[in-house]
Amino acid sequence: MTDKTIADLIEDRFGLPTEDGKDMPAEGELAAILRHRSHRQFTDTPVPDELVRIALAAAFSAPAKSDLQQASVIVVEDPAARAALNEQINDPWVTAAPKLLVFCGDSRRLRRISEARGKPFPNDHLDAFLNCAVDAGIVLATFIRAAEALGLGCCPISVIRNKIEHASDVLGLPDHVFPLAGMGLGWPARDGWISLRLPPSVTVHTDRYDDSALLPEIDAYDRRRDARFSIPAEKQRLTEVYGVADFYGWSEDKARQYAVPQRKQLAAFLKSKRFNLD
Repeated sequence: MTDKTIADLIEDRFGLPTEDGKDMPAEGELAAILRHRSHRQFTDTPVPDELVRIALAAAFSAPAKSDLQQASVIVVEDPAARAALNEQINDPWVTAAPKLLVFCGDSRRLRRISEARGKPFPNDHLDAFLNCAVDAGIVLATFIRAAEALGLGCCPISVIRNKIEHASDVLGLPDHVFPLAGMGLGWPARDGWISLRLPPSVTVHTDRYDDSALLPEIDAYDRRRDARFSIPAEKQRLTEVYGVADFYGWSEDKARQYAVPQRKQLAAFLKSKRFNLD
């Protein structure tokens, strides 16, 4: 039995002291969630197909909007398909992980069922896209929980959307299906680390949204995060434009990251897949 408490794990996650959970031992599912970490390095040990199927069974046990179940997963086994994905995506995790999965929003299945049952489909608008996107996101998050319970490590790969047309072609995705994210899966080569998160004072609101104290809260968060892990100068983004910052915190990193256009083609791609975004 661990001597740590849930309060200790919350403090590890946010870098702030708390009394919440001080009488709760750091055990079970709650502790596992608080200990979550992404894994980007894997051993060469194969992942049995049975474990993948078990993790997927757990993932699809997740809540689904109105029981519509609008998510699909493609397990990419063919080395040629993986190579084709990486050809343009250029992400080492696509090829390095023992297993690669792609989580998709799937509005096609419901439309086919409606047609087969002779019923109209008057909900062909933006909410149809949001519903399947959220369903796929919930399935993805639940898959991570299940995989970690099996001792596996996961790395979601959003960069697949950088070349979403190419990925869709390689995976043979039909109309009304789109790749939300890839997922590298394998046995972790190392423990990974706890990523310090924004404090609840920034992300949790009571009754009404209030970000009046955002900037000082972010500055304090930057300092806490830097104290745990300082981003080295060679990892700073866009130094040719913005120079090397004396202090380079999370907020500076994310502001620079989003100073460059990303995935501007997404709406056009979704429309090409016959999603109505009105």
